[in-house]
Amino acid sequence: MASAVLPSGSLCAAAAAAAAAPPGLRLRLRLLLLLLSAAALIPTGDGQNLITEDVTVVEGEVATISCRVKNSDDSVIQLLNPNRQTIYFRDFRPLKDSRFQLVNFSNSELRVSLTNVSISDEGRYFCQLYTDPPQEIYTTITVLVPPRNLMIDIQKDTAVEGEEIEVNCTAMASKPATTIRWFKGNKELTGKSEVEEWSDMYTVTSQLMLTVGKEDDGVPVICLVDHPAVKDMQTQRYLEVQYKPQVHIQLTYPPQGLTREGDTLELTCEAIGKPQPVMVNWVRLDDDLPQHAVVSGSNLLINNLNKTDNGTYRCEASNVVGTAHSDYTLYVYDTAATTEPAVHGLTQLPNSAEELDSEDLSDSRAGEDNSIRAVDHAVIGGVVAVVVFAMLCLLIILGRYFARHKGTYFTHEAKGADDAADADTAIINAEGGQNNSEEKKEYFI
Repeated sequence: MASAVLPSGSLCAAAAAAAAAPPGLRLRLRLLLLLLSAAALIPTGDGQNLITEDVTVVEGEVATISCRVKNSDDSVIQLLNPNRQTIYFRDFRPLKDSRFQLVNFSNSELRVSLTNVSISDEGRYFCQLYTDPPQEIYTTITVLVPPRNLMIDIQKDTAVEGEEIEVNCTAMASKPATTIRWFKGNKELTGKSEVEEWSDMYTVTSQLMLTVGKEDDGVPVICLVDHPAVKDMQTQRYLEVQYKPQVHIQLTYPPQGLTREGDTLELTCEAIGKPQPVMVNWVRLDDDLPQHAVVSGSNLLINNLNKTDNGTYRCEASNVVGTAHSDYTLYVYDTAATTEPAVHGLTQLPNSAEELDSEDLSDSRAGEDNSIRAVDHAVIGGVVAVVVFAMLCLLIILGRYFARHKGTYFTHEAKGADDAADADTAIINAEGGQNNSEEKKEYFI
């Protein structure tokens, strides 16, 4: 190993001068003494290699810089900042920045920590190894800055169903630029982003155009930040959507659903909207309400039903957004009817007599099917009753017929046989014997 030797007297003189120097100069003389000591024995550097890694740190946290030597032979290690000022020379820190602290020093490693990292600390830091020739490598500190502020703004605090609104979200002063993601409830949406750069910092604004419906009322719109320096950073606003009333007619009485002559009918109109409808109106299509009908708020009461009450009754409700209605078709059965109800109410979408709510439409079809089944059952029951009655009549007639023709069977051959002592005598005494066989007659008694 080649080396350069300095006179020992020079080193001793330098040490004495450093001890006697004023405090302000003493630090510089000590550094000079260390450099002279290192120069007294400079290895050739054969087989030695410097190793370090880049560092990424979030602003305000701690960065650790490590200068390592592979196959070390006690060469001097030094760490310099981006301005090439010495941070550490071996285990001595000439730089007055107290944020730099020695973590580990040995013949093979110099490890230094930097606390409370700021954006101004970003740059290249140099590791130097005093060999012949000297070696130098650099490590880069990258500082991540999360968004300073995250704001969401909705164009209109209250929207009407079917309206398109604009929602903006701004992430200010981040590094690198922030990616903004949009969610409506659990569904992710796509917005349009713009990036502004100022002094190595980035401000990102994302715009979302959203068409709202009544199902969006009370649903949160979420602006979520995707940035390496922060996790789960988000802000949200709840949508407020006004919509037309939804109207449904509920049959309150009779409970079994069958409306017969003399019964009482009570219907309740249920209307939900935003804002909530304050008044509902009952009408009868193609005719006036019966004189004995009573309207009380959302309820319609008709006592002593008769067939003249048949018809379609409509409940109408409105708010500032629009008007909607629901229909109930009444059919009054005879007093003896015992079949199931045949008619149900129909709920229609707002401002349209043709657009029926799917659920209420199915109720209507179910009502029509029940009506058909009720009529079929009545017809079948009548036919069966007639057949049974006819069979009973036929059985009665046949019974009487057979009863009248039942009796004892006599012929002239039997005359005189009652007094005979035995069968032979009876045959001989039979009136007329064999000669009168042509005169035999039969009688039913």
